[in-house]
Amino acid sequence: MRIILCGFGVVGQSLVKLFVSRSEDLYAKYGLKPRVVGVFDSKGSAVDQSGLDLEKLISVKKDTGTVKNYAKTKNNWSGIDMIKNLEADVLIETTASNYKDAEPGMTHITNAMKHRMHVISVNKGPLALAFPSLMELATYNQVMFKFSGTVGGGTPILNYAKNSLKGERITSFAGILNGTTNYILTNMANGLSFEEALKDAKNKGYVEADESLDLDGLDAAAKLVILANWVMDLKVTMPDIKCTGIRKVTTEDIEKATKNKCAVKLIASCNKELEVAPIEVSVDDPLCVNGTLNAIAFTSEHSGTQTIIGRGAGGIETASSILRDLLDIRQEIARS
Repeated sequence: MRIILCGFGVVGQSLVKLFVSRSEDLYAKYGLKPRVVGVFDSKGSAVDQSGLDLEKLISVKKDTGTVKNYAKTKNNWSGIDMIKNLEADVLIETTASNYKDAEPGMTHITNAMKHRMHVISVNKGPLALAFPSLMELATYNQVMFKFSGTVGGGTPILNYAKNSLKGERITSFAGILNGTTNYILTNMANGLSFEEALKDAKNKGYVEADESLDLDGLDAAAKLVILANWVMDLKVTMPDIKCTGIRKVTTEDIEKATKNKCAVKLIASCNKELEVAPIEVSVDDPLCVNGTLNAIAFTSEHSGTQTIIGRGAGGIETASSILRDLLDIRQEIARS
């Protein structure tokens, strides 16, 4: 499968390392030979229609900070240049999420679909702002659109809701969808002030470059949009979410919750309305997880409530979800 990789940060590099370490196993088990024909980062690009040398690509990025130095030709191509000029089966979109206009991811995804490429995205911006229309565009162009890494990183939350609960009618769900805010709130429960907990999270690299994505609940709201569309078939986008972040959570709020045998958690919920807000959760509730963990509880008509817990982020975890999506596409193509 010929692949164009948009973005070569932590996730993109983790994915290429996975391709290298599992190349024999992927071919033996699934008949998959991923061939990366184009990749770009913020400084330049590397292109080879016959397939890039992945080990060289990783070492060039590590030694020089950019893939631009992989070769002297075609090293200034943009994502759009690659989509228009390279023959590829799949576009993998890993550029940073942007909730204002979803660029550049939106342009990459829509152009790839129009060029009849299947798309895998871990960029939440385009899905948060235009989920219904992107699904329509994929259907119109008869391509697959996969995005299991957008919610829960390596934890298969979307697949679980769609496949493991097949035949069930999910009536509502609620969950902790942002590991950074959960880490901050956990540390506040352990005695740190909001500022101290935020500083610690930043030092560990948990906080987005634009901290408002975490602190103001935008990241959780984007994931809520994706879940509501995918699981509940609601046609919603970001403006439909009532969103409150954690900036105003005080030490007093935390202490009050502790007295009530609860913990304050940033919960994204889809019940009668779609909302992200800090609320008290009983310490006995399976949803009440600590640190950077994510947890989501699906309530369905006949099976009751089931909670899935796992690590929400991380380069290798998110890369594993991309690989899962790639194998799904490979199997679908083989079937057809």
